[in-house]
Formats: sequence, C-alpha cells, structure tokens
Amino acid sequence: MAGIFTRSALKGIISGDGAEEAINSVMALYGRAIEDGYVSKPQAEEDRKNAVATALEEARKNVPAPDIKGSDEYKALLGEFEDYKTMQNARTASEYATVKPKFFETVYGMIDRKDGAKPLAEQLNSIKTQYEEYFTEQSEDAKKPTFSDGTKGTPPKGETEPSLFDSWGYSKKFSQQKG
Repeated sequence: MAGIFTRSALKGIISGDGAEEAINSVMALYGRAIEDGYVSKPQAEEDRKNAVATALEEARKNVPAPDIKGSDEYKALLGEFEDYKTMQNARTASEYATVKPKFFETVYGMIDRKDGAKPLAEQLNSIKTQYEEYFTEQSEDAKKPTFSDGTKGTPPKGETEPSLFDSWGYSKKFSQQKG
C-alpha cells in the first residue's frame, strides 16, 4: 500500500502546470496521515502485552481463589487415599495372614466393612470355604523360618567337627595374631 504513493506514481497521474506543487502537497498530506495513525510493530506488541497484563490483573482481583480442599474431586481423591491406607494396614494384620499375597486385594474387596456387618473372622471363614485357593494353611510351625539344614524356628547351631580351616591350623595362627 505504501508503494502507491510515490513521487513517480503521482507524476504519471498528475501532469501539466503546477504538477510539482500538487505532488508536494499530496506527499505532505500522506506523511501527516502516516504519522497520525501509524503504530510500529514493536509498539503494537508492547501495547498488546500491557493490555493483557492489565486484563489479567483485573480478572484476578474480581475472581476469588478456588477452594481446592472443598471440591468434590478432592474429597473423592482423599476418600480413595484413605481406603488405600486402610487396605495397606490390613495387609500386615494378623487376620489376613493366611491370604495369599496375589489374592489379597480380591479378598479385601469381598469384606463388608459397614456398621453392623459380621465380624471379620467370620467373613474370612465364609470366603475361605468358597475360595480356598486364595488362602494358605498356616500352622504355628509354618510361621517360623526354615533354614537350609531343615531346622525350623531357630538358627542352625553350626559344625561341631573341626572345619577344613581349622585342620590347616589357620584359626590358631589367626587367633594368635589378634592377641
């Protein structure tokens, strides 16, 4: 658009006496028109940023901060977290000791935890009769650790005969060096 108003273009349009004065006056008017309404790109970008910042500041003043802890999503998430914590605590409870680990969540989901529900031991026994593959039989002896020599409940006593180390005499030398 700026290429339209050049001196050479105007000379082609205006010809005759006083053409030079007419061209000078048209160019002067064109220059004033550009100065009055012209905004450079950097100035326009700065004005836009200032307008956006002002609008955001006004919007923040008029809108209250959201109450996150009062929202339904937060309450639902908090309820799920509390249920998860309860389930993890139950995982270590002695009542669930006979439940196989891979079936724990299934068995835990079958338990009725509402007020007035049957006792937990009774519910577990009824589940055990229907789904016995979810449980292990644990006797008192099975709860004790089993060691490599087959003893249960206590660590093995060790060798009573002299070891190869002792037969070479290293234990005596080693104990003499310490002393």
